[in-house]
This record gives sequence, structure tokens and C-alpha cells, in this order.
Amino acid sequence: MEPSILKSVQKNLGLEPTYTVFDSEIVMYINAAFSTLNQLGLGPDGGYSIEDDIDVWSDFAGTTPELSSIKTYIYLRVRLIFDPPATSYVLKSFEDQLRELEWRLNVLREGTQWADPLPVVINNE
Repeated sequence: MEPSILKSVQKNLGLEPTYTVFDSEIVMYINAAFSTLNQLGLGPDGGYSIEDDIDVWSDFAGTTPELSSIKTYIYLRVRLIFDPPATSYVLKSFEDQLRELEWRLNVLREGTQWADPLPVVINNE
């Protein structure tokens, strides 16, 4: 499997990694997807972004098992923006897959890094 985030997304989009015309757009869309994952509590503290094909998947999620779901999530997010499906059926399928992946990744994160949504407030009065 391709370790480069950019190259693997390009490959899944049907682009040759040597064809770099759309790299800046794809990088922007990948970073938007990483931002969403960060808001779900996934990835390094402070967020994560890529700049080129040097950045690899293990920099974002190490070698954790959920990495395959993260790769799928990033690809689907980029595909919806970069090359959206022509039919509403496929579009709905992609959107449903994204919602399910977000839910599953969020459940996974809560199982390992759960934070109480109602922090204890100490009243010193």
C-alpha cells in the first residue's frame, strides 16, 4: 500500500502520481478532511495537515487498526469535492458512507479517549 497520503488519494481518484496538475487542490481537500477528523478528536493534538507527497499515513494515525477507515474517509471526502458522482444514488451512497465512518471513528475514539462532556465545576463560595 502506498504510504504517501497524497499519492494514495491520487491513485484512488484514478490519477497518476506523476500527473501533478491538481496536487494543490487535492492537498487542500485532504487538509479539509483532516480538519474534520481533528474536530472529531482524531489525530495528533493541534491538528494535522499535509503539504506534498512526502507526508505519510503513519504520521497522522501511527499504525493503528482504524487507519484503513481513516484512509477511506479521506478518499471519500476528497472525491465528493474533487470529482463528485454524476448520479444522486451514488452521491447519497458516498454521503451515507461518510456519516457511518464519522460515527464509527467517533465511537472508536470515545472508547479510548473519552472525555466527560460535562466537566466538574468547583464552586469556591
